[in-house]
Amino acid sequence: MENLNTLMSERLAQSEWGLLGNQGGVMGIDLGSYGLRAALVDLGTRTFTTLHSDLPTADPDATLEHAVALARRLLHEAAMPVDRLLRVGVGFNGPVDPRFGTILLSPRRAGWENYPLQERIEQAFDAVTLIDNDANLIALAEATFGIGRGCQHLFYLHLSSGVGGGMVLDGRLYHGATSTAGEIGHAVVGMGWNGKERPETLEQFVSIGGLTSRAAQLGLSTDNLEDIFGDSAVGHQVVNEAVTLLGTRIAQIIALLDPQMVVLGGIVVRIGGEHFLSEIREHVNQFIAPQFARPVQIVASILGPDAVSVGALARALESLQD
Repeated sequence: MENLNTLMSERLAQSEWGLLGNQGGVMGIDLGSYGLRAALVDLGTRTFTTLHSDLPTADPDATLEHAVALARRLLHEAAMPVDRLLRVGVGFNGPVDPRFGTILLSPRRAGWENYPLQERIEQAFDAVTLIDNDANLIALAEATFGIGRGCQHLFYLHLSSGVGGGMVLDGRLYHGATSTAGEIGHAVVGMGWNGKERPETLEQFVSIGGLTSRAAQLGLSTDNLEDIFGDSAVGHQVVNEAVTLLGTRIAQIIALLDPQMVVLGGIVVRIGGEHFLSEIREHVNQFIAPQFARPVQIVASILGPDAVSVGALARALESLQD
């Protein structure tokens, strides 16, 4: 992967962001997807700087306090006064309502429901703040600064402890009618392997828990993805089933949205590696209907643990054009 600072500097130098695009600064904050991370762009010098720290606690107020302190330290190190900060983008690893700036649900961290995140950040920095979920922001990050640079139509699929997605259409992040567009993990994929009457979702099959649960059903008890992607017969079966399911669903996404590129990310993709990705790619292009057939780029995310903070930064930059 290219050095992130080099990648960002090159692409910042080539871009414009409206009337305010040559003054002040914009910041992106990752509030827990990959620990606490803050990214800053000085629009005058087109320089990019970052800081990160461990996630200290799950308590919302304490987490926010640490995030604000990290962001202030980044501003200090970059010699940028707080009053020159024009926009702040914030990413959260759960459903949010970007229209009202609140957290809707926190599947893995209790206490965040209905939390007024936008209001609290705006109080801290006196700057217009935009919040979004992590998968949406990774989609925008990859389309703006990453592997999808130059793509006007991109879909991102995140495979981790949950399964999420985000889409960039006509060069802008797309939220849908209720801000839940892209939540492909909740899509029903039919009656599944566990025999339950309740229809199962994609997340129940191809998330970390879904893969390890299926392995256990077949006799391989493990919490380690390395075992799933290893040399065992059970692991091969679990991966082959996941590849077939993902190939089918991604082909359906392509039929619906007609993207130029589909980007895959998350720990499942990182552990699965290039072989997993190439198998999915092969299945996707087999499943695209002949009358619409064209090779669609199926690629891995390249921005790594900075993807959410860079996406939050991209969202803040995008807002300068509104």
